[in-house]
Amino acid sequence: MKLPSVRSIRSSLFHRAGTLALAVTICLSTALAAADAFVSLFDGKTTEGWTPVAGKSGNWKVQDGLLVTQGEGGGWLSTNGEYADFIVQLEYRTRPGGNSGVFIRSPRSGDPAYTGMEIQLLDDDDAQYKNLKLFQYTGSIYGVVAAKRGHTKKPGEWNSIAIEAKGPKIKVTLNGTVIVDADLTDHADAAAQHPGIKRDRGYIGLQSHSDVVEFRNIKIKDLSK
Repeated sequence: MKLPSVRSIRSSLFHRAGTLALAVTICLSTALAAADAFVSLFDGKTTEGWTPVAGKSGNWKVQDGLLVTQGEGGGWLSTNGEYADFIVQLEYRTRPGGNSGVFIRSPRSGDPAYTGMEIQLLDDDDAQYKNLKLFQYTGSIYGVVAAKRGHTKKPGEWNSIAIEAKGPKIKVTLNGTVIVDADLTDHADAAAQHPGIKRDRGYIGLQSHSDVVEFRNIKIKDLSK
């Protein structure tokens, strides 16, 4: 029997080592991509994964691939799961005078704008809102931290908003511009009226206020994992 040469053995070992290294690289890349991935919270067809809290029955519906609040009877739509640290992204569209909000780290009891936190969504430039306090405009942590103004789009156009919560730090990006970058420990005096700023986890929700508001492309990255 002819034995393989040292050269062929060495070549075979190098080939196997290279194949193993490539497989490890692919596995690591796949794991990193999975860790970096956003998960959809809305399938464009149903409200699966969401639970109405208070408000009028039938206040939410799916229409033409959009999640729509009728703005009647109040209440809000809550995720089924709770989150601590995360980035939630979505697009929303209002009509003239539109008013809504994104609740974060909220319980399902009480007013989530106070028992949790509300990131305001508003048609800022509508005349009826000209005398609001600064922390009541779009992107603000309602009643606590005022957002930079001037970055909303006109009613009927889609706005993109991203909300990042990491411990006491809350960052809000609207249409590509950071409009809130806050450390809640700097606003401890607001906790008397807004105890929700002390919460470290809770539900994410969409508010039904008084107007028709549409949502799409709702997704989340859980930073706690």
